[in-house]
Amino acid sequence: MSRHRMKAGLAGSGRRTTVWARAAVVAAALAASTPAARGSGIEVDVEGVAAWQGRNVVQSPNDATATRLSLKSLTGSGPAWSGRLQASGHIKDRHEWRVLVAPLSVSGTGVSTAPIRFEGATFAPGPVTADYRFDSWRATWRWRWIDREDLVVKVGATAKVRDASVRLSQGAVSARKANTGFVPLLHGAFERRLGDRWTLEGDIDALAGGPGYAVDAGLRVSRELSPGWRVTGGVRWLDGGADNDEVYSFATFTSITLGVAWRPR
Repeated sequence: MSRHRMKAGLAGSGRRTTVWARAAVVAAALAASTPAARGSGIEVDVEGVAAWQGRNVVQSPNDATATRLSLKSLTGSGPAWSGRLQASGHIKDRHEWRVLVAPLSVSGTGVSTAPIRFEGATFAPGPVTADYRFDSWRATWRWRWIDREDLVVKVGATAKVRDASVRLSQGAVSARKANTGFVPLLHGAFERRLGDRWTLEGDIDALAGGPGYAVDAGLRVSRELSPGWRVTGGVRWLDGGADNDEVYSFATFTSITLGVAWRPR
């Protein structure tokens, strides 16, 4: 459909700075080195993310007045650089909580060979700039179903707020589709000890039903550097979307992550 000149990364640097600043304040408050925080076993986990698009298809509105187009053909496959910040801790007994901030955005300019109709606007063949954003804010309750020295398995539920938008622009013509909504997800996680300092970790938030589905799954290895500090590296898979009267939108991202985790002592 098009040739592209990719500029993948965080779109809207000012807005991104605000998102991360707020998230950092929340994490710092949760992990404050007070006696209560130390006793609760709070852990702060920060990851850098390099994400590649497998697909990113959108049509809005989802009818004959709009074009079903591949945003990937305009922005390129990636990588798009972002991050994940989470804090987690114990409530009591085997109960735990987790909060997560995971922004993601891709932008780029591609050359379309055909007209594009999107949100009531028409974009002529030629260069078209696309901006895609999918920010995720989550709160999780989980229970340690298996709690052994060598293996921990956790199950629970996640309340997710997604802040998503797609924007196309060409000269003076622009159109934007935004959607902010609540999504309930099932949660699972495990930790498998591989030795004195190494651990294999996995987690998933997912749910399918109705007009769409959502999956965010990760697998990583962590190594303890010193008491309270770990480094991590892994892969993630993000997939999902919706097909309803308002919009058709499905995207898949595969990511590599590198990070550090800190548990105050």
